[in-house]
Amino acid sequence: MKLLHITRRLSLRISATAICVLVCAAVVAGFALSVQQSSERTYSPHGAIKISCTNCHTTTSWKPIRPFPDFSHASTGYPLQGMHAALDCRQCHLKLVFSNVGKNCADCHADIHRRQMGSNCEQCHTIRGWGDVRRNPGGHENRFPLLGAHAATSCQDCHKSAAVGLFKGLSTQCVSCHQADYLSARVIDHQAAGFSTNCESCHQADNWQRSLLDHAKVTGFALLGAHASLQCTQCHIGGKFSGTPADCIGCHLKDYNAATNPDHVQANFPKDCSVCHTTNSWQGTTFNHNATKFPLTGAHSGIQCIDCHKNGQYAGLPTACISCHLADFNGTTNPNHVTSGFPQDCTICHATTAWNPASFDHSKTQFPLTGAHASRQCVDCHKNGQYTGLSTACASCHLSDFTGSKNPDHVAAGFSQVCSTCHSTIAWTPSIFDHNTSKFPLTGAHAGQKCSACHASGQYATLPTTCVSCHLTDFNGTTNPNHTAAGFPQDCSVCHSTTAWTPALFDHSKTKFPLTGAHAPLQCPACHSSGQYANLPTACVSCHLANFNGASNPNHVSAGFPQDCTICHSTSAWSPSIFNHSKTNFPLTGAHTSVQCALCHISGIYAGTPTDCYSCHSKEYTSTTDPNHVAALFPKTCDSCHSTSSWSGATFNHAQFPIYSGSHAGRWTSCGDCHTNSNNYSVFSCITCHTHDKATTDSQHQGVSNYVYNSANCYSCHPTGRTD
Repeated sequence: MKLLHITRRLSLRISATAICVLVCAAVVAGFALSVQQSSERTYSPHGAIKISCTNCHTTTSWKPIRPFPDFSHASTGYPLQGMHAALDCRQCHLKLVFSNVGKNCADCHADIHRRQMGSNCEQCHTIRGWGDVRRNPGGHENRFPLLGAHAATSCQDCHKSAAVGLFKGLSTQCVSCHQADYLSARVIDHQAAGFSTNCESCHQADNWQRSLLDHAKVTGFALLGAHASLQCTQCHIGGKFSGTPADCIGCHLKDYNAATNPDHVQANFPKDCSVCHTTNSWQGTTFNHNATKFPLTGAHSGIQCIDCHKNGQYAGLPTACISCHLADFNGTTNPNHVTSGFPQDCTICHATTAWNPASFDHSKTQFPLTGAHASRQCVDCHKNGQYTGLSTACASCHLSDFTGSKNPDHVAAGFSQVCSTCHSTIAWTPSIFDHNTSKFPLTGAHAGQKCSACHASGQYATLPTTCVSCHLTDFNGTTNPNHTAAGFPQDCSVCHSTTAWTPALFDHSKTKFPLTGAHAPLQCPACHSSGQYANLPTACVSCHLANFNGASNPNHVSAGFPQDCTICHSTSAWSPSIFNHSKTNFPLTGAHTSVQCALCHISGIYAGTPTDCYSCHSKEYTSTTDPNHVAALFPKTCDSCHSTSSWSGATFNHAQFPIYSGSHAGRWTSCGDCHTNSNNYSVFSCITCHTHDKATTDSQHQGVSNYVYNSANCYSCHPTGRTD
């Protein structure tokens, strides 16, 4: 760079000397010109400069200029500072027009960085000199902030050889600069240990020696307690880092085998040291017995381990109470546990807090104690020390109460011996029978009746539940309507409810004839005349035959209409009536849908009306002249060409000869173009359009067998209209 600056300055001085020569020549030439043409005006070679010539020049001669020109460069908006202050004017002003000079660094200084850093030199350099580089060059904080030890390094430490060095796109990976440090590491041989070349996973920019490895994140083994202060080599022996065991016993097997209080090996303790020990210290061990199948509670929590784990037995020790307390079980006499057949699970009655008082939770048995039972002594029920196999049936204790009851007599009434049906454990009386649990729930007027109102003569068992068993006299005595004569069923609930006999309601929707429309508000006698209710026909005509016979628009009888009124009428009203023609053999479509019935069903004939088009449209068929359907012998199936939407726009499927595709498409205007005889469409002409003279056509068909110059033969060889 220094050599480049010297070359640059030398070129500037040579250029300045040449300029001086040119200036002198210009001055002499100018002076001679002024003598010859004194009337002409002389202009300054410096352009539009507003200072006096004497500020820089002397009266002796234009050159040399004054040693200290009377000119403040700060007035131009570009003060001369730093390295710029000592420069000769001509090193920057290469031309006599001083204003014609750039103010940007790149205007005078070549870019030795090969455009990697842009043209803004001042983002890194200062006017004090090229070597005076800013500590934090602009833009460095975006991609690779200079932190820690990086902040004190010079640019050349990373960007080697400024003139040819790489500034843009330089790798930001640590190993790109520190590979030698990685390979030369000896305290821990990084390469042999297979360490990652991602240096920042362990190191920081401030200090190589201080490791920042997140042991828990990288290895899954957090360094806690005493582990945190260990040197790496204490666990990673021989520089082995991969495959190091993460379980305690991997490092502490010797400690495990040497432990004698208690003897871990003999006791068959698990080799997971963390069960009792922590990483803080081996001493002060704690075993969480709650994590085992036998948590220590109550009196168990204060005893020593050897009280239960005798002879150093820890593994396989039973957790049943009786394994330690068999002597207590056998020695108990109040009550005698052995003779009573008590289970040997002490927890049923005892707690770990103390043997006494003992409590038995009867609610966990098949007979929870409630009401008056809860305050009884055990011996009141468990006589003679019998605890197992005791019956839970009420009658097993209360049979005498059952047989002695007279209001009502339980035995005579055949009552069940399940006392809980009517009684509770609170007291015998008052007793309540929930009739809803029987086959006959009490509702409405039944709910307020006395038991004896239905259960006459003390009969409770096998009493019938049918309405008529109590209300037969009501059924037989009813005259509005007469239930017997009408053949009504004896199931009163069909019309009546338990609330009251009247008003009675019959749900006709549950019969084969639901009441809808005008039928719904009718009184029963309107249909059930003469008191007939059973076997009444449901056909419309059974009530509306007179309406059917009297209908004249149209006359239903002469028209042969079916007597199923629902085909056209609804229960809402007789009119308007609607007939769904789509359910017949002739659905109405297109123009047919708006036609009045009488236009097709002439003279009131509905049955047997023909469904072919010609039967109604023979007049249209015979009167048509374009083309003449009769003369052309067209079929009488109108739907071959026409639709129900409109007569016009008829289409014919010309399947015998393609006139809607190929070369014939759009080449004809009417059927008569080919069918020259409107009275006979079997006659057609090809040569009307294809006007080949016979002589020319004959010569073109030489050697073609069966060739004859007529349209029929044209068609026989060209059935698709193609020339080939």
